[in-house]
Amino acid sequence: MYQHLIEKKKKLAVIGLGYVGLPIALEFAKKIKVIGFDINAKRVEMMRNKIDPSQELESSAFDNCDIEFTNDLDVLRQANFFIVAVPTPVDEHNVPDLVPVQRASETIGKVVKKDDYVVFESTVYPGCTEEDCLPIIEKLSGIKNIVDFKLGYSPERINPGDKEHTLSSIVKVVSGCDTESLDVIAKVYELVVKAGVHKASSIKVAEAAKIIENTQRDLNIALMNELSIIFDKMNINTYEVLEAAGTKWNFLKFQPGLVGGHCIGVDPYYLTYKSKELGYDSQVILAGRVINDGMAGYVAKKILQHIIQHNGNIKDAKVLVMGATFKENVSDIRNSKVADVVKELKSYSLNVDVADPHAESDELKHEYGFSLTPQLSNDYDAVIVTVPHNAYKQLDDAYFSSITKPHALVADLKGIYRGKISSRNYWSL
Repeated sequence: MYQHLIEKKKKLAVIGLGYVGLPIALEFAKKIKVIGFDINAKRVEMMRNKIDPSQELESSAFDNCDIEFTNDLDVLRQANFFIVAVPTPVDEHNVPDLVPVQRASETIGKVVKKDDYVVFESTVYPGCTEEDCLPIIEKLSGIKNIVDFKLGYSPERINPGDKEHTLSSIVKVVSGCDTESLDVIAKVYELVVKAGVHKASSIKVAEAAKIIENTQRDLNIALMNELSIIFDKMNINTYEVLEAAGTKWNFLKFQPGLVGGHCIGVDPYYLTYKSKELGYDSQVILAGRVINDGMAGYVAKKILQHIIQHNGNIKDAKVLVMGATFKENVSDIRNSKVADVVKELKSYSLNVDVADPHAESDELKHEYGFSLTPQLSNDYDAVIVTVPHNAYKQLDDAYFSSITKPHALVADLKGIYRGKISSRNYWSL
């Protein structure tokens, strides 16, 4: 397989061309023949015109790439090595939504052939690839894993907005259904991952490794958020505490904040779901989730308290939320906890404007029911800076004075204006 790929006698296909799949497809396309498959015809057309729908890659990233973008199963059928990179969200009850990977498995089942390889990259709970996806592929294809084709798993480690830790510079965990598949999958990924690969002993181990990466971060951020709530009651600035504690060599430098996106705020629920299915109710992991999911309500309550104290007339009060994406310097709004902040503020009958230099207004309206404010006011009672976009880091005390009333509160959730706001009330997590 490996030799045929590098000789361009066989093709590699990536199914799902979002913020994970497209960079992988383009990186491989610099070395071998690639088919980029996505069910969204509009997105396919954009990529044919060298436009990344996720707005992560420049048009130059498409240069010198041997790739064919398609939503046609007949074209996909030409591939022999399939990589699945579709999203794995949770529903409104925080239950894993396996529909995307199940549908991708159905697609694979319709096109996979004898001697082909199938590698999943989507973040799932341990066992999902072999217990939920594989049976679908085998049923529709009529062929069997190991005997006829090879199954593998290699968790994605793409970090949106991060130009330093890219696909090629991060060690790639790989796994296969047997020794032969593990070696082939490792060699294929080594074509594009300069940092090298780590061979996991099984597909389940690789799945588990991915799921705990984000669970660990979630728990550490939850600790910071809980500390922030405690320190606020003591009138201590959390960031000053962290700065002091951070002088110790082994102190882990996490910060409080809203935890959204399609990884840290989602992945722990996949692990706790599977744990419960096996008869164990998670305690520590879910406790962290409760704290992080509750931060939007906590922030909104702080704003309300300030407005009641300094304005009194809630229905006339105006709040500006600066930042709507799930993290800094990206356009991605999926699972943005800023939307929860806006919802909480509006539940108190507050007038809320939202601004963001990266987000698309139409997407916000479709996903969350509110749009970006075209023209900012000069009489806000509170401004909440939720996302530390680079564009916001240059703002100063004079700017916030120009858009707020004298009694206004500047709520700086990530502490980027600490020591810089003097003419208005200041608060941070």
